[in-house]
Amino acid sequence: MKIHFIGIGGIGISGLARYLMAQGVQISGSDIAQSNAIKELKAQGVPITIPHNADCITNQDLVIHSAIIKPDNVEVLSALEKKIPVLSRSQALEFILKDKRVFSICGAHGKSTTSAMLSSIFPEYGAIIGADSKEFGSNVRACASENLIFEADESDKSFLNSNPYYAIVPNAEPEHMETYNHNLEEFYSAYDAFLQLAKKRVINIQDTYLQNVNLQATKLNPKHDICDITYMIDNGEPYTRFTLKNVGAFQVYGFGEHIALNASLAILCALDEGKDTAQIATNLRNFKGIKKRFDILQKGATTIIDDYAHHPTEILATLKSAQIYANLSGLHRIIAIWQPHKYSRLVENLQSFKTCFDLCDELVILPVWRAGEKEIAIDLPAEFAHYKPTFATHIKKENQGIALYNDTHKLRDLQNALIIGLGAGDITYQLRGEK
Repeated sequence: MKIHFIGIGGIGISGLARYLMAQGVQISGSDIAQSNAIKELKAQGVPITIPHNADCITNQDLVIHSAIIKPDNVEVLSALEKKIPVLSRSQALEFILKDKRVFSICGAHGKSTTSAMLSSIFPEYGAIIGADSKEFGSNVRACASENLIFEADESDKSFLNSNPYYAIVPNAEPEHMETYNHNLEEFYSAYDAFLQLAKKRVINIQDTYLQNVNLQATKLNPKHDICDITYMIDNGEPYTRFTLKNVGAFQVYGFGEHIALNASLAILCALDEGKDTAQIATNLRNFKGIKKRFDILQKGATTIIDDYAHHPTEILATLKSAQIYANLSGLHRIIAIWQPHKYSRLVENLQSFKTCFDLCDELVILPVWRAGEKEIAIDLPAEFAHYKPTFATHIKKENQGIALYNDTHKLRDLQNALIIGLGAGDITYQLRGEK
């Protein structure tokens, strides 16, 4: 087949493209701007056009587009004119996954990490993850297998099209409520449907919703099933050790109770699959974290960490991990640089955002990353005055530290601290000196 992807630079679309390319499909794509994913795909010989252009559509068998592509996109219109089927990513999942034995991981937080951990335990299975695993340097493990580890997405309801054999759910905290008309009943009904679609389930019953699920499932209660959690640093890298139920002791990359929880869900799934406990423990050690999740960019007296956390629950968990790392590393200050992601999320969770930065010694706030949304008037200096934050327009990686800027005026340098960037916008590129 020949498939064209509109919005191929996005992590979700690029993952599908890479996976299908490994299955022998001829891939082409387009996007509005360059990205690392596009550079990598081009290096593999994939023809990609920037920006969108109707001439991209020639004789393809199918066109797949990302969720943000509008019906009046020039390539969509060209494909329809040529009578080439056009599917959204969500619609395409049914077509792509229908013959696979899918390990579908879904939840508001932790799904990328849990997916990557499960992929480490099952290196013989294919994987499509929403972030790059450092173990294999990609968000796709392109194995020729009927088994596929798949990070499912509740943000657009596409998890309902993931054909789950296993449904693995770390949590079901309300998020992306605009998709569900801001209706909790509609939101939880979608999770009900997802769980009912699966043949098998592995769930965290510490979650308020999941503890009331009556379907047959392997249930993890972290408070009772996970114990003896300890932390260590090896050559600047973080590791968590813990004991799971009567199964045994394990070590996994990363810091925090949430890391032990995610690993435990992956372990319980693997045990249910018949994987040997010793092999699970060995393979789990191959997990080296994922890009943008407590991603240590620089070690030493000035330690710089990049984290994708953009919801209050995630930020609090990440700052707990940062506190552990700082204490074990002898670092005495934690400076959080926060780029709020989407006005809608900020407004809906404002009270929680106002209390989730208590573990940092200093807070820097960048402009809201709009993600295409219209601006909403929020008095951030007043709302966050209790933290006495510094407001900056952008940051730069300079002189082994991070420099704060207000437009062209340099405010000051941040050094001799654990500096952690938090957000799902372009803060990751600013921290890495790529923007």
